[in-house]
Amino acid sequence: MGALIAYPWAAWAIALVFVYLWTQRRRRLLLVAGVAWAAYGGYESLMRARVLCSGECNIRVDLFALYPVLAVLSIAAIVQSRRRAAPP
Repeated sequence: MGALIAYPWAAWAIALVFVYLWTQRRRRLLLVAGVAWAAYGGYESLMRARVLCSGECNIRVDLFALYPVLAVLSIAAIVQSRRRAAPP
């Protein structure tokens, strides 16, 4: 996940994948995951531009909360999108 710190645009690429999957499957969790990844991409871009961080951000405690949430949300969205819809 350190690559996401150096290249915040990669989070937006992941968000685009989830939004594309949402357009195909129409599972709400895919859209939620896409929005979460896009928000993280914006947040990380602002951190990299030193808007949200004055330059003393060597220890990023926020990532201890963000990365597990993004990982669980992404896995849950992928699993849900792979399941078949229940018959009416």
